[in-house]
Amino acid sequence: MSELRHDPVQKRWVIIALGRSKRPKDFADIEVTSRKGTLASCPFCTGNEDKTPPEIFALRPDNSKPNTPGWKMRIIPNKFPALRVEGNLNRRGLGIYDLMDGIGAHEVIIETPEHCAHLGEMDIMDVFDIVKAYRDRIADLHQDKRLRYVQIFKNYGDIAGASLAHPHSQLIATPITPRTVATELDSAKEHYREKERCLFCDIINQELALHKRIVFTTEKFIALCPFASRFPFEIWLLPRYHFHDYSKTCDEDLMAFGEALKNILHRLRVALNDPPYNFIIHTSPNTSYRPGRPFYWETLPYDWHWHLEIIPRLTKVAGFEWGSGFYINPTPPETAAEFLRMVDS
Repeated sequence: MSELRHDPVQKRWVIIALGRSKRPKDFADIEVTSRKGTLASCPFCTGNEDKTPPEIFALRPDNSKPNTPGWKMRIIPNKFPALRVEGNLNRRGLGIYDLMDGIGAHEVIIETPEHCAHLGEMDIMDVFDIVKAYRDRIADLHQDKRLRYVQIFKNYGDIAGASLAHPHSQLIATPITPRTVATELDSAKEHYREKERCLFCDIINQELALHKRIVFTTEKFIALCPFASRFPFEIWLLPRYHFHDYSKTCDEDLMAFGEALKNILHRLRVALNDPPYNFIIHTSPNTSYRPGRPFYWETLPYDWHWHLEIIPRLTKVAGFEWGSGFYINPTPPETAAEFLRMVDS
């Protein structure tokens, strides 16, 4: 019989469809990530720096000139940005509607010069450089009081929305807190107000006690398939210690995070034949003082817990999901976690 499971973070119900359950091997024929394009035509490959906007930041071990070959990692503005830094918010109303100008930031983190590299197989120091760049760009953009939230995300594979195969992730900063994150913040605040404990810490402790949905643990991080997983093989990667703001994470803990991220992406690649996926970092909003809401984030260091969510794109969201807000997951998270535990890290 199927089960309805409640997610205490997003406050939504998920259908775990045991009657139409899929085993891990049933996903083996999913479309493998496309490697469209050639090294000559890829704008992210070394030697093609003139095909991208001027870099914001780059790691250049040989001290080469900006916007030339010789880099290990580059960060550039998105050539076709969803939001732009220049201008004012110009908040205004239109009858019952509210609107503002499209102010924000949209950047691309080109993770490596290697066109066919995979984050789960890269050298750990290269992964550390990437997750450290995430931190530093969030911290830098938090200095702009117009921007309330900085979202780091990666689209891997055509199905997951990657327009280019070259390894890259993205950053979008917005002048509002996204609804998904706002819901999580509200859930965390409510839980803390009632119990004086972090909701995510409680989830971690519960999962450690049961050990049914844990993929692996390290000294500082835990990878688990959430109880009310929306999608097959959905994974959360969380610090085992309580901390709210990714942009203030120290280098030592970022190294541990990089090792854990590399570990879980390697397991997914081996277990599911290199599936397309998205990952998203859920971190603290920009807590700069805002008129009218000076104490809104007063408990944030106590009730919020940053984390990363990985969503393999193994099933499609269809009419029922869009119309109802329910998700139907044909693979129980317990089955997914057990299968991933068997993969050598």
